[in-house]
Amino acid sequence: MPNWGGGAKCGACDKTVYHAEEIQCNGRSFHKTCFLCMACRKGLDSTTVAAHESEIYCKTCYGRKYGPKGIGFGQGAGCLSTDTGDHLGLNLQQGSPKSTRASTPTNPSKFAKKMVDADKCPRCGKSVYAAEKIMGGGKPWHKTCFRCAICGKSLESTNVTDKDGELYCKVCYAKNFGPKGIGFGGLTQAEKKE
Repeated sequence: MPNWGGGAKCGACDKTVYHAEEIQCNGRSFHKTCFLCMACRKGLDSTTVAAHESEIYCKTCYGRKYGPKGIGFGQGAGCLSTDTGDHLGLNLQQGSPKSTRASTPTNPSKFAKKMVDADKCPRCGKSVYAAEKIMGGGKPWHKTCFRCAICGKSLESTNVTDKDGELYCKVCYAKNFGPKGIGFGGLTQAEKKE
């Protein structure tokens, strides 16, 4: 049947798509209002669309339906996704019930041991986790504990000095452990005359 004066047919609603409202994806035309994820119905654009044959999805639903399955394949770095996609019409449970149980620690004492083995701050003695860790003198410190032991000044890599496992600013280190005498910041000319 001839297409009199119209454009291509929409891949979603099968109605005519005119040039002003056309979005093309994977060789097919869509209305702007029909360019939606086939699972969750979220609006799509060129940066969020993932096409599979004649179907279009948002990247999240595409990953749930066609991405790798199993333990360790979460939706983002370090996450464990428990979303099965049932509310989206996706049937993602393809393994046995045993595979879902494997994501929990089988030996809780190993998990507890990892938590106990976290680095300890030399200043306060509490655990130092990666988000708050600053290395100084070969040891991990909390950001709030990374201060001069004498004056309490907050330290940075440019002004920190360590001695016997303790941190000092360069000024306090020079006053207390540096060379003494005239010209070394110890005695001044006025103090020597007295």
